[in-house]
Amino acid sequence: MRQVAVVGALLYVVAGCTASPVDGATPTPSGGPASVVPSAPSGPLGQAAYQAELAKAEKALASSLRALARAQTAEGLAQAMGDVSKALNGASGRLAALTVEGRLSAVHQLLQDRIGVAAYKLSDSEQAELDARCGGGAYTSQKIQRQLRTDLAPALAALTKLKLAFGKTLPDPGAAPKLERPSNGATVVRRGEAGIGRLEITNGTAKDVAISVVTDGKPPREPHVMTYIRAGKSAAITRIGGAYHLYYKSGADWSSARKQFGTGCSYLKFDQAFGPDKSWKINLQPTVTGNAATSEVEAY
Repeated sequence: MRQVAVVGALLYVVAGCTASPVDGATPTPSGGPASVVPSAPSGPLGQAAYQAELAKAEKALASSLRALARAQTAEGLAQAMGDVSKALNGASGRLAALTVEGRLSAVHQLLQDRIGVAAYKLSDSEQAELDARCGGGAYTSQKIQRQLRTDLAPALAALTKLKLAFGKTLPDPGAAPKLERPSNGATVVRRGEAGIGRLEITNGTAKDVAISVVTDGKPPREPHVMTYIRAGKSAAITRIGGAYHLYYKSGADWSSARKQFGTGCSYLKFDQAFGPDKSWKINLQPTVTGNAATSEVEAY
């Protein structure tokens, strides 16, 4: 097929003919349905008309917000965040096309600004997806929902003062759970028979860690002992019984209820096994002269 380059003009091919577009019209293939783009209502809009437009914008957000509230996995959360970000950008575009009365102009602009901030943050789901893999999808989703409400809060408060409503469909996960950073050397879990084994551990890293002594043959979710060691601190684990493997997870925002970090997590296991009834000294700071290799493991 011969290609024709055209400079300074637009050509549309319809059934083998060329036709110039009509100003303001959306060209469509011959026989196809016409493209209809809803136009913004003529303004300036008063209180009632503006409220009606706010209701339409919020209705368009509802389904994506429900999906965000239901997200349980890292993948599901990333998808939901992207969908909400797109929906927010769509709402912002619709609002930007409106002209409102002077007394509404400030809050109208503020709402667009805050929607833009929220949409931008939700568009970057990489960190949230990582956090969901360590802190749990539902837990991380709730953090994202709270952040969304925080980002929109200034505009919602200003709208309320003017007796305008927006944000009723925003998911409300409730107050954030209280995070308590355990003291250095605190025993988080201890189960099974005690022995005479001992570990002296120095956390030479910049993050808090939870060290898990896992009896040989047990999964890391069922530690014999789990001890919390703060960044740059040392602690001893005593009364270890039997042969074991050593796991440790690091991060921030520790939840005592879930025994998990909520953000910035990593999970490692020492490749070697540790014999029973012996004493060991370990420094978690990676070094080229170290003699104990570690490997990354799945979240536990």
